[in-house]
Amino acid sequence: MKMSSQKVIAIAIVMIVLYCCPRSILAASCVWKVTSSDGHSLYLGGSFHALRPSDYPLPSQYNRAFDACSRLAFEDDPKAGEASFRALVNAGEYPKGDSLKNHVDPRTYAYLRRFFALHNVSEDKFSRFRPWLIDIILSAPPPEYYQLGVERFLERRAKAAGKPIAGLESAREHNDVFTGLTDRQAEALLLTLFINAGRGENNGVNMFQAWRHGDAEVLASQTRDSFRDFPTMAVRMLDARNHNWIPKIENYLRSGQVYFVVVGAAHMGGSTGLLALLRQGGCKIEQL
Repeated sequence: MKMSSQKVIAIAIVMIVLYCCPRSILAASCVWKVTSSDGHSLYLGGSFHALRPSDYPLPSQYNRAFDACSRLAFEDDPKAGEASFRALVNAGEYPKGDSLKNHVDPRTYAYLRRFFALHNVSEDKFSRFRPWLIDIILSAPPPEYYQLGVERFLERRAKAAGKPIAGLESAREHNDVFTGLTDRQAEALLLTLFINAGRGENNGVNMFQAWRHGDAEVLASQTRDSFRDFPTMAVRMLDARNHNWIPKIENYLRSGQVYFVVVGAAHMGGSTGLLALLRQGGCKIEQL
């Protein structure tokens, strides 16, 4: 049957849109299939560690990758999660006889005293904590949102299906991002939190929408930009860990098992992101 000229034009427009739009606009999710030069493959998923009820259901690609995998790997092994968090909190408290006042600039301490007074938090409470732990406490979303994070969703599915979960980092390595900071670095991290709060969040970018639509470059650049006053932290949190993970991910590719590797979505994009590093290693990357 001969098509009308209007239908031909409509199809042509659709084809132009499909082939000319940037890949980030067409992408459906933060899930990729990674195939090595010798044909082995795994799935790589970008996570938000804490989500809201409105973020569900997850994009279907997460379930597709889960169904295709035989094993999973997260940033840290969930079996060590509770003990790892307790160790982090313990490391973030000063020993008896010491306090925050001895480790930060007097101006920083005076500002924190005023800030916490406005929130009815006494000095004897906040002064027990190192600056990086205060940063974690102040920037943490509601606890129930962590139970809705991508990893927790997949962990529940993995337990039901009997699929094992490994960790890319040991508990010590995972916590060292914070516990390894010097006094000066820890103070800079906390001050960065207040500076960014004064600027406004993420320059108007909706990070949840960027994640849902697989905008890895936006997620990476916005996260890195949040540390522009303290770039060393971006190196610690993103770059160094990405490089450390690559040999382990390559081992997963050679293992004979199909892994679904799930880490924070900000680790994916950029010239030092996991996608770029895997491409440099000869892998083919396909966004699902």
